[in-house]
Amino acid sequence: MTRGAMTEEIYIFMDKTQVKKRIEKLKQEIEKYRYAYHVLDKSLISDAAQDSLKNELQKLENEHSEFITPDSPTQRMAGQPLDKFNKVRHSTPMTSLFDAFSREDMHDWEKRMKKIINPTTSPEPSLSKGEGGIRERRGSSPPYEGGVRGGYYAELKLDGLAVALVYEKGRFITGATRGDGRVGEDVTQNLKTIEAIPLVLRRPENRELKNIGLSGPAIKIFYQALAAGRLEARGEAIMTNKVFKELNLENKKAGKPLLANPRNAAAGSIRQLDSKLTASRRLDCYIYSLLPPLIWSAGGAGEEGFFNSHEQEHKLAELLGFKVLKQNKLCLNLDEAIKYHDYWEKRRDQVPFDCDGVVIVVNDLKLWPKLGFVGKGPRFMMAYKFAAEEATTKIKDVIWQVGRTGVLTPTAELTPVSIYGVTVSRATLHNLDEINRLGIKIGDTVIIERAGDVIPKVVKVLPNLRVGAEKAIKAPLECPMCGGWVERVKNEVAYRCVNKNCYAVNLRRLRHWAGKNTIDIEGLGPKIIEQLVKQGLVRDPSDFYKLTAGDLIPLERFAEKSADNLIKAISARKEVDLVRLLYALGIRHVGEETAQFLAKQFSIFNFSAQGGSACGGQFSIKDLIKYFVEMSSEKLQKLPDVGPVVAKSIYDWFHDKHNLELLRKLAANGLTIKSPAGQAEEKLAGKVFVLTGGLDKLTRDQAKAKIRELGGEVSSSVSKNTDYVVAGAEPGGKLEKAKKLGVKVIDEEEFLKLLG
Repeated sequence: MTRGAMTEEIYIFMDKTQVKKRIEKLKQEIEKYRYAYHVLDKSLISDAAQDSLKNELQKLENEHSEFITPDSPTQRMAGQPLDKFNKVRHSTPMTSLFDAFSREDMHDWEKRMKKIINPTTSPEPSLSKGEGGIRERRGSSPPYEGGVRGGYYAELKLDGLAVALVYEKGRFITGATRGDGRVGEDVTQNLKTIEAIPLVLRRPENRELKNIGLSGPAIKIFYQALAAGRLEARGEAIMTNKVFKELNLENKKAGKPLLANPRNAAAGSIRQLDSKLTASRRLDCYIYSLLPPLIWSAGGAGEEGFFNSHEQEHKLAELLGFKVLKQNKLCLNLDEAIKYHDYWEKRRDQVPFDCDGVVIVVNDLKLWPKLGFVGKGPRFMMAYKFAAEEATTKIKDVIWQVGRTGVLTPTAELTPVSIYGVTVSRATLHNLDEINRLGIKIGDTVIIERAGDVIPKVVKVLPNLRVGAEKAIKAPLECPMCGGWVERVKNEVAYRCVNKNCYAVNLRRLRHWAGKNTIDIEGLGPKIIEQLVKQGLVRDPSDFYKLTAGDLIPLERFAEKSADNLIKAISARKEVDLVRLLYALGIRHVGEETAQFLAKQFSIFNFSAQGGSACGGQFSIKDLIKYFVEMSSEKLQKLPDVGPVVAKSIYDWFHDKHNLELLRKLAANGLTIKSPAGQAEEKLAGKVFVLTGGLDKLTRDQAKAKIRELGGEVSSSVSKNTDYVVAGAEPGGKLEKAKKLGVKVIDEEEFLKLLG
């Protein structure tokens, strides 16, 4: 009798209880070997033996389908391809990282953080090796003198596709791509095909948790949360260089198109509708973050010695069954982190995957809420990029583009060349000084570089390849768009069209004004704006508010209904948020974050120092003009995040008679400003909110903005200081924590009533 026949005979005498027990034991054993191989880099049994266990499990499940569960290793690959990917809203945004390209960039980053943290002059306690390799505070000598408390955790920056993995009660339920940061695509079935992603979380042993710094009470809370709560892991799905080469060799033999690079190959594999194709790509996945951030959760155990470092986050991820990078390192200060970057920059070909830099993260989680976010990225981490990929090509021509402030920017048109799998046909030349510094001519052979998603730039000219037909590059005397005079800006390297009515500049200003991130006038797109300008109906933003349906109906694309709709949309934006207005004005160097800070400073001054000049939550444009006209450049520089260049730009804008006239015309045409501080005292002043789960009527960002607008605060963690927890659809562990602490929980309907 053969071995297979003997096994089948044994199954005949197993009852259902024994079959179920055997299936569970097989699943546990297979998961043990998966963890050892993918996480610990240990091969406990041969591939053939492991395949034999999987085959036995598959056979038992085929014969007893009632015992098949979603977390079974046999369920990693779906049967039928999908028709499309559904959308998934992330519990918290998947943010982008800011890039640094030099040591100076890194030191500037640390200075900005220190300015926000405002550390005391008292010495920080030193760190020494503690139990399980975790550094514990002891002694009194300051190891971070001049640095940031807790040091930095340095991680190799993987070049793949960011993914979010959601687990409930320890089981993998949803996997999504980053998407736009707020909403991604549900690629659960494809991510299941990646063996490095556990289908069920490993339950760490008590001693293992102690070794990474957890106290007894915290361990108990952790086990409860793991068994009943929701955990999200974020990481990078990648294709190793070895697999990439093997697949391209197979494709070449089969006459199929070659994959461009490992990053694109990984992203394309994850977005396949047929998970069988994804499985054939043999992807890998490394985790770098767990949500919620553990210092802000676990039932208040933070005070009892729960997780306090990003390093511990990584250690826990590994204990839970995830794959984490072994090369990551805790660095005591920024200089040590920079040395880590330099070390791996020279050895990046020694790691089995594409790596384009190092992510330097503030290790102390308690500093994260204080540092917060700026724009779309966190202040507490920075991507320190490796030297960029380079290639040579020829400059065919130089064109000059006109920005919304009138500045002319030279752009090189190139003979198309592939850099790291991306075809590049244009590169920025920055300005004429940079052109002269490099000695660039039209017709030159040049070296261009592309770092990550940064716009390619020319870094060097190869003059020995010149043939004598090259032409010097000169700044145009006339604006390429309007024909107006071009002059060099005093004390700057920029050339600008001086025609304030320049067609190109004006179009960009008007588009900026009506855009989504500024005044957000629905239906007022670029083509309609251009039509209004050509017809002489709109010259500056104030003219939008004078338009009538009768002005629009004769124009192309308009009928009576569409004209009425646009007029209503414009009218609906006559009362604007101060932050949006300041950003919409197009003040040079003033982006969304700076506009938000300036609005806050003005609101504090206007309502606190002067008592306000308006009622009903509004104040006048006249107040705004008075405040900024009386603000000197020196006073502006004293504000955090406002340097001399930004201060001068703000000062100059509010001392230009044309700009002040625009503000007066806006006021005369009915524009009013909502004040964030206007209703603070009578609404949400001093109230702390925590949001959990998805909302139907508002996005997470809109809800946060509304809370802050009415004087409230938004926190990422539930504590005794929390006033309200707003629970939407599929709330996370914050809801349970709120109940334990007796914090008031409200649903979206109650929240909207509270907002009024």
